[in-house]
Amino acid sequence: MAITLNAAPPIPSSTDSLWSKVPEITLFFWIIKILATTVGETAADFLNVNLNLGLTGTSVVMTGLLVAVLIRQVRSPRYIPWLYWLAVVLISVVGTLITDNLVDNFGVSLEMATAGFGLALMATFALWFLRERSLSIHSVFTRPRELYYWAAILFTFALGTAAGDLAAESLQLGYWISALMFAGVIAAVTTAYFFLKLNAILAFWLAYILTRPLGASLGDYLSQPVANQGLGLGTVGTSAIFLVVIMGLVTYLTLTRRDVAPVAD
Repeated sequence: MAITLNAAPPIPSSTDSLWSKVPEITLFFWIIKILATTVGETAADFLNVNLNLGLTGTSVVMTGLLVAVLIRQVRSPRYIPWLYWLAVVLISVVGTLITDNLVDNFGVSLEMATAGFGLALMATFALWFLRERSLSIHSVFTRPRELYYWAAILFTFALGTAAGDLAAESLQLGYWISALMFAGVIAAVTTAYFFLKLNAILAFWLAYILTRPLGASLGDYLSQPVANQGLGLGTVGTSAIFLVVIMGLVTYLTLTRRDVAPVAD
C-alpha cells in the first residue's frame, strides 16, 4: 500500500517541467532503500580494503561514477527504476566515504560530523522550501527540485553514516543493539504517522534519515568478524547478496510499474 504525501504546488508552466522523477512510497521502496544503505556501507569497505584502492582512491572512483549516473538521472524525462536505484546505491557509497574521509583523514570527530551533516541537511531543506514551497517528493518534477532532492539524499546518507558509527562505536552500543535502536525509532515514527497524524512529509524524511544508520549497523553486523561483534559474512558476501536482491526487486518494479508515482497537480 502506498503512502501519499502532502500535495505540492501546481506544476510550473515552463520548459523545466518533468514527469515524476521518484518512485511511489511503497513497501518495496523501503526494502530497497535499506538494502541499498547496507550495500553502501559494505561496498565502501570492500573497495577500500579488499581491492586496496584506499580511502582516497575509492572516493575518487565512486564520486566519478555517481556524477555520471546523476547527470543521466537528471536528464531523464521520467522515473526509470534501474537508473534511480543505481543513483541511490552510488550515493549511499559516496555518503559513507564522505564521512569516512572526514573522520579518518581529517580527524573530525563523529560527534562533530553528525552535527555538521545535520545542519547541512536542515539548510538544504530550508533552501528547498523557500524556493519551491514544498518538500514533498511528489513535487519532484522540475530540475531545481530534483537537484535539491539529491542534495538532501546525499546529506541523509552522510549523516546516517556518522550517526550509526557514533552509536555503534563511540557510544559502544555495538552493531546489533544500534540496529535495534534505530529500528525502534523508525517504528515510533511509523506509528505516529498512521495513528497520531504526524505530517506525512516530516514522517517520510525522518524515516529516510533513520534507515541509513539502520542499514549501516546491519551491514557492519553482517560483515564484521565475530571478534568485532559481527556475523563474519564479510563485505564481499554481504554486498553480493544484497545487490542480487536489489536487482531482483528493481526488475520486478520495472516490469510491473507498481511504484510509478502520481504527479501532484
